[in-house]
Amino acid sequence: MEASTSVRLRVSPGARRNEVVGRHGGGWKVRVTAPPEDGRANEAVLGLLAERLDLPRGSLSLVSGHGGRDKVVRMAGISEAELERRLSS
Repeated sequence: MEASTSVRLRVSPGARRNEVVGRHGGGWKVRVTAPPEDGRANEAVLGLLAERLDLPRGSLSLVSGHGGRDKVVRMAGISEAELERRLSS
């Protein structure tokens, strides 16, 4: 069975650049340049994570927080340990 991991995010839309800032409580803080309109910030978050984690975009899905700053993203094909390692580097 393929590994599947969920990660909690605190998202700041409308930032100057897309970046994973670091730890935030039990999850991670990320910034994206996209505005929080029409799901654009959500798509930017998923794209940023896919790129940073070297995963195909299709393996990431937004589980909760579609309209808020606190989100949960599920990723297929990566273990929790590997997720932590890649986001920390």
